[in-house]
Amino acid sequence: MADGMARALWERYEPVHQLVYFAPEAHRAADGLGLRGFWMGYFALRAAPLGAAPPSVVTSCFYVFHPARVARALPDAWAYAAPADALAARREAVDAAMTRLFGADTVASAAFAEAADLAWEAAAGADTAGRVLGAANQALERPDRPTARLWQALTTLREHRGDSHVAVLVGLGIGPVEAMVLKAAAGESDGSFLRETRKWPEDDWAAAVERLRADGRLAADGSLTPAGAALRAEAEARTDAAAEGPWSTLGAERSERLAALLEPLARTVGDSGLLPAGNPVGLTGGTYPVGR
Repeated sequence: MADGMARALWERYEPVHQLVYFAPEAHRAADGLGLRGFWMGYFALRAAPLGAAPPSVVTSCFYVFHPARVARALPDAWAYAAPADALAARREAVDAAMTRLFGADTVASAAFAEAADLAWEAAAGADTAGRVLGAANQALERPDRPTARLWQALTTLREHRGDSHVAVLVGLGIGPVEAMVLKAAAGESDGSFLRETRKWPEDDWAAAVERLRADGRLAADGSLTPAGAALRAEAEARTDAAAEGPWSTLGAERSERLAALLEPLARTVGDSGLLPAGNPVGLTGGTYPVGR
């Protein structure tokens, strides 16, 4: 694990972070704010650390969404709920979701509090230069409750890694649609799910496929060529390297301890059936079961 600390931790904190998108408590929290539909809730709750950011900024930060998908939610969401209200709602939602899913005894345990504190220390030590979503989440106050503290720390780490991934994609010349086509071709996500949920027209998707074929990255059957697989591997390796900082700061022993503490939580989320099949972050065929 020492050779792949960033990836090993990501595999364990990503499922826990995703409760804010898929847990019913989060949906009820968004509804309670007056936000209309899943996507307005998604963008408002995730973008809230940025303040009342316009759709252009959120589209840039989130990278893979068509601008029209974002513009249908923002800035209208801020007329229903101020960013501070969205932040408070997501804290309450993840507290309720974790308590229900993991059990009251678990979230009140010393081990859970230890996980929250280790994660918070790692997140607080993350270098957020050039990482806008990571920096915005890192700047939020430390919650008193271990549930909210753990989730917020994992979210800071997740957005820190995501910002790093976007920087890598830009540096390698991989555009938003090409990134999703490559991910689907690698078998990590479902292409139709990605295209439809990110609201990209079929013509844009097809054009990205043709560009990747012309570059020798995709075969005629849509699978990765050796050059495409090498590009994907390089992007993932660079992302892992850019996300290694928090774990180097925390140290190998305590990072491995946090991974062990997160393991049963991640597995519980995976077993819950909350995460949809074709999950866009690539956990569908990976460590934890989803979409059951």
